[in-house]
Amino acid sequence: MSISRRKFLGWLGAAGMGTALGKKATAATNKHFKGYANSNGVLYDNTRCIGCRKCELACNKVNELPSPQQSFSDMEVMNVPRRTTAKAYTVVNRYDGIPGAKGPQYRKIQCNHCLEPACASVCFVRAFTKTPKGAVVYDPSVCVGCRYCMVACPFNIPAYEYDNAFSPRVMKCTMCYPRIVKGLLPGCVEICPTGALTYGSRRDLLKIARERIRRFPGRYVDHIYGETEMGGTSWLYLSAVAFNKIGMREDLGVTPAPQFTAGALSAVPIVVGLWPVLLGGIYAINKRREKIAQQEKTQAVDSALEKARAEAAGQLSAAKQKAEAEKTVAIEKAVSKALEEEAEKSAAGTADTRAEDAAKKSSEEES
Repeated sequence: MSISRRKFLGWLGAAGMGTALGKKATAATNKHFKGYANSNGVLYDNTRCIGCRKCELACNKVNELPSPQQSFSDMEVMNVPRRTTAKAYTVVNRYDGIPGAKGPQYRKIQCNHCLEPACASVCFVRAFTKTPKGAVVYDPSVCVGCRYCMVACPFNIPAYEYDNAFSPRVMKCTMCYPRIVKGLLPGCVEICPTGALTYGSRRDLLKIARERIRRFPGRYVDHIYGETEMGGTSWLYLSAVAFNKIGMREDLGVTPAPQFTAGALSAVPIVVGLWPVLLGGIYAINKRREKIAQQEKTQAVDSALEKARAEAAGQLSAAKQKAEAEKTVAIEKAVSKALEEEAEKSAAGTADTRAEDAAKKSSEEES
């Protein structure tokens, strides 16, 4: 379902009227969601990752994302840390020079699909949903672009389509939800050549992770990242080095995000109800400012054009007057010159006649 701005503003007005009539405002955070106990997830083992970036390639194809400027076989992109973007749902970073590590360490970054998602907890239009399959999915048809999800996410994952002016979306990994509901593996899991990624029941993945740590205590840090962080995530991690050495936060604690947001919003539901009205007001104010700015711009352009026309007309009139004056002067000069030449010719003719007469008289006298 898609909505126009007109319909959206209508809904905002309806929401405001409902609040004014005393109806209880609701938001995604008013009820504490405890997740799905037996949802699925993915276990990432960084000791098996070789940084081949095939997971990036598969993600790009499965989600039909734009081709990157540098090919997926170009490993130089890992010379600098990267984060997910609206055009890249997953990236692999390389970490060199870690004391005690055997060679470079890698980390795959994507949405962790929290058991109790922070993005869903702050979204008042319920654009984000935690599914029983484990994936946190997004509905762009109801999103109003507030981007609270981007602020709330402790893992800095959601990205916004800033270059899409007409229908921008919040973009992130979907755990290949359209595939897993069909019984298929997520694209990155399916393509991984080293078994660094394992998909399955979260409970089973935790057992697998604990067994690996038990069997190879010298290979792994004795912790499964994502088991308890922020209440737990569907994406789990094993690492050969401390997680903060590969850019992962270790200061998140175990409290789910909704416990930080639900209390405040449910305690003052009127604020949540009035929030759509506030957005509508902001939108109206911005539109009015745009209209006034456009009118001022149009007036400025018209004034500049009128001034330019007046200046051009004045310059043309002055040019015509100058041309006429120059033409008159030129004609007068030409007439004066012609008269002078005619006078010179007349004087010369008179002199010649006098000379002839004098010569004739002299001749007669001699005879």
